[in-house]
Amino acid sequence: MASKSRKTELVRGLSLTASIMIVAGSMIGSGIFRKPATMAEQLGSPELLILIWIAAGLITLIGAFVNAEISGMIEATGGQYVYFRKMYGDFTAYIYGWSILSVIQTGSQAAIAYVFAEYIGYFIKLFQLPEAWQNFYFYFPLVGKIYPFVDFGTKSVAIFSIIILTSINYAGVIFGGAVQTILTYIKIFVIIIFAFLLFLYGNGSFSNVYSNFTLPESTSKNLFSLIGLAFAGAFWAYDAWNNLTFVSGEVKNAQRNVPLGLLFGVLIVIFVYVLINIAYLYVLPINEMAKSPLVAATAAEKIFGTKGGSIISLIVIISTFGALNGSILATARVPFAMARAELFFKSLGKVHPTFGTPHIALVIQGIWSCMLVLSGSFDTITDYVMFASWLFYMLGAYGVIVLRKKMPDEKRPYKIWGYPFTPIIFVVAALLFLINSIISDTDDAMMGLVLISSGIPFYLFWKYKSKNT
Repeated sequence: MASKSRKTELVRGLSLTASIMIVAGSMIGSGIFRKPATMAEQLGSPELLILIWIAAGLITLIGAFVNAEISGMIEATGGQYVYFRKMYGDFTAYIYGWSILSVIQTGSQAAIAYVFAEYIGYFIKLFQLPEAWQNFYFYFPLVGKIYPFVDFGTKSVAIFSIIILTSINYAGVIFGGAVQTILTYIKIFVIIIFAFLLFLYGNGSFSNVYSNFTLPESTSKNLFSLIGLAFAGAFWAYDAWNNLTFVSGEVKNAQRNVPLGLLFGVLIVIFVYVLINIAYLYVLPINEMAKSPLVAATAAEKIFGTKGGSIISLIVIISTFGALNGSILATARVPFAMARAELFFKSLGKVHPTFGTPHIALVIQGIWSCMLVLSGSFDTITDYVMFASWLFYMLGAYGVIVLRKKMPDEKRPYKIWGYPFTPIIFVVAALLFLINSIISDTDDAMMGLVLISSGIPFYLFWKYKSKNT
């Protein structure tokens, strides 16, 4: 009897609700609590700030529409990696998968876990190692000096959070999906309640939200560049919307529920982000908002006094924990799919015989994310990979056009509205963002390309190995 119950394939256990919560929960992390202040300083206009949040959300929604068509056709686990194989072949798919595992998603996990630990430190005094330990460093190419023992108490909490959530997802996708659903419901509810409390008791004014589109001289002089930088902040907060595609092979009725999960998940996040930014502006004029790095805490102090920081810290803890769980759950499926395609270590393609999860891929991902936490280099890495992420988003959107030509007779349960104009709009928007990144943030853009390119020798090795085995 035991042999009959052994699992050799991943379990289809995620419902439509879980799918929506994976999308929304992966997107809502720490960005919405940090980026608005930076964007306010860059733009100096409340109307422009809200418009950027709406525009970035709509562009993200088009990206979700694009992925909805493809995910309706292809429901295999691995998501975008599998899509790229169909669109462009093994090379582009491998470089994408390599980037996801080595820097894009694992760097993001390290950053989210660190923010989670920082806010835990608001309530609990975290220990520090002796100065001699903190001064220890080694040099790593492209990154610089690595100080593994600096802020070791914070790093320990971050690493522990990754281990806990990796263990939860190791034990089953249904369990991991349930945790994601509960955490996402809580944080959406709490953020909406917080916004309405700001409106009701914040003693603010809606005149803060509208200034007749008056732009400061500093903004007017560099409008295109500053709008591009503000979009980068908004896109960072909206990022991870495609995480659901990574687990599409584990979604019930995936051809229906993955597209719906993408669309409803992104729409929920647009609503939440625009609402909370209007609430911030209601209690904080744009100039005051620009001077408040932790804008949510500053806004909370308007209604809760000195307890405002504690309340926001608790919200951020819940928000980042949920975002981290969503990323860990989804991302491990990419190296799993690479291994199944014989382009990565074969063991990463194994399924746990009892839990039906990609357990080895989860463990390897967790170890690497913990190493990035220990390195302290994740902020540098995430600056590098924003360019890389949008390069792949652009290729994914153009891939809809490629697949319409390569696979014209394939059944498409969902077809993107407004084809071919909608994917072209996304491609153009992504291209403009990439061009602006090269102009405004040349070093990080180039370093992103270098990190992506580092996967080429590994691709050549695995391609050679697969041909000779």
